[in-house]
Amino acid sequence: MISVTEALDHLFALVAPLCSEQVGLQDAAGRVLAEDAIARREQPPFAASAMDGYAVRGAETESGTRLCVIGEAAAGHAFAGPVGAGEAVRIFTGAPLPEGTDRIVIQEDVTRDGDTVILSDRISDETFVRPAGSDFAIGSRLSAPRVLSPADLALLASMNLPQARVARRPDVAIIATGDELVMPGEDPRPDQIVASNAFGLKALLDLVGARCRIMPIARDTLPALQAVLGAAADADLILTIGGASVGDHDLLGTQADALGLSRNFYKVSMRPGKPLMAGRIGEVPLIGLPGNPVSALVCGTVFVAPVIRRMLGLPAEPTPRAQAILTEDIPANGPREHYARATLGPDGVRVFNRQDSSLLTVLSAADALVVRPPHAPAAAAGTPVEMIRL
Repeated sequence: MISVTEALDHLFALVAPLCSEQVGLQDAAGRVLAEDAIARREQPPFAASAMDGYAVRGAETESGTRLCVIGEAAAGHAFAGPVGAGEAVRIFTGAPLPEGTDRIVIQEDVTRDGDTVILSDRISDETFVRPAGSDFAIGSRLSAPRVLSPADLALLASMNLPQARVARRPDVAIIATGDELVMPGEDPRPDQIVASNAFGLKALLDLVGARCRIMPIARDTLPALQAVLGAAADADLILTIGGASVGDHDLLGTQADALGLSRNFYKVSMRPGKPLMAGRIGEVPLIGLPGNPVSALVCGTVFVAPVIRRMLGLPAEPTPRAQAILTEDIPANGPREHYARATLGPDGVRVFNRQDSSLLTVLSAADALVVRPPHAPAAAAGTPVEMIRL
């Protein structure tokens, strides 16, 4: 049995960043930028007015100065021609500064009389000019890898880039195993249960950038499991749920050689989630998750989500943790690292009393996992603890 850290190291070694593809900016939200984006245009592309007012020569801004208004400049409609001594141009926010001007006098600081403006005695010291290239220059870079945010996409568009090169989304095949399972909406026998884990895992992994497909349930026979694994052979990653222990019906654990599975590790010192395994079927990485629903989703958060991020070209790092203050006492922990379901409030984090790995209602109510090291002593309210946000 290995530690969580060791298991993550093994998993990262099983996968590598995938190839990249070009997508339009309208389809790039949340994707991982695979190579630096380089600006084709500076921003602003010209010295621009930051306020509505009058474009003037900086040397002619004494109080009481009278200037003749010779035209107008608006965004998308530049004033053509130079501005000479004693002249001004009515200008609006975003418009290019006319030739010969270097300052904006805002409209609140002038009095207008026909085609003449008179500068007041309260003119601001600000120039209200956005210099050309003050945001970014031609050749400026948006560095990769990074998950593209709405602000990133606006920046790429401003750089005059209609597309981005992003990492291909990993194709993940999710296989639930067991004769006891039926799909939601079917009529289970009294000795069967409705398959749930695959739907939670698909939602979790789609959110971190994978493209998941739920395969048919693999029944507890070697030919049935071989058939479903064969149908998933074109995936970038195979996730199995259940069947990884060493009971008579746990074929992934007992028939690994017959399935062509080379096992990298089996069992992790954690709860929930001890019966975790990983290896390869042919060239395809496989992660075998526990069958208990809470165990499967906790392992998805702790192990599979970081693996997906690594396949997308992001750093090989554990799921981020934060600190919170306990609002209630908790007992000592046992020999395995514990990921306790908990809920966050304004005063800190409260660990639920019920922690059985079959309780989906508790997991649904949780928005955090409090991480307890092996053999951690009892902790009183007010103690800081590590947690993973859900």
